[in-house]
Parts: sequence; structure tokens; C-alpha cells
Amino acid sequence: MHHSLPMPPTRFFPSGIPEIRLILTLTRLIKGKLAPRKPAGPAASLKDLQAIRTALLQCLNDCDSAQAQRLRGKISQAKTAQELWMLRNDAYQLISQQTSQTVAAERINNLISVFDGWLEPRQLVRIK
Repeated sequence: MHHSLPMPPTRFFPSGIPEIRLILTLTRLIKGKLAPRKPAGPAASLKDLQAIRTALLQCLNDCDSAQAQRLRGKISQAKTAQELWMLRNDAYQLISQQTSQTVAAERINNLISVFDGWLEPRQLVRIK
């Protein structure tokens, strides 16, 4: 008579419980997604940040509203090139309201060269 040995468990996760495996997998994914990213390049110096700020503020020269004043304050408070880049959409909206979308796109696209070297190249997308 042939005696068969019991089959070993087919699960290869730490505790043998699918829920634990799922939790561990999700934890790894979340930690990977939420971990702070390393900057694309060197951090911009105060002088470089001021040059970027000045260029962004110049785009708003003919915008005079409470909203424009708030944006100028945000631009002045931004501490990184990335923060300043994120404010360009607000600048685009203000400029397009004051002038036109074409003028706004031209002004914002002209800023790309100022940000070049301080952001990942894939972030430097032109407005169409």
C-alpha cells in the first residue's frame, strides 16, 4: 500500500494568512509612494530662487486684483523651485483673465528656461 505524505502548504507568505500578505504588500507600496523624493538636481540657491521669483512676478506685472496680490504673496513665500513651478498654473489663470489665453501661455512658456536645471526635465511641459 502506498502512503502519501501530507502536502506542504502552498502559501509562501510570512504567516500563511492571505490578509497579512496583503497588508504587508500595501504597506510596502504606500511607503514607496509616500517616501519623499530626492530632488532632481542641486537645490536652487537663494540667488537662483530670487531670479525665478522675479521672472514669475514679472509675468504678473499687468495683473492688479486681490487674487493677484495673494499670488504675489505665495510667490514671495515659496522656498523651492518646485513650489514656484506649482504656482505657474495660478499665474496662467490670472494672466489669461487679464489678457488672453494666448498671452498667458506665451508668458508662462517663457519661464521654462528659468526653471531649467532646477526641476526634472519631464516636468518642464509647455502650455499649448
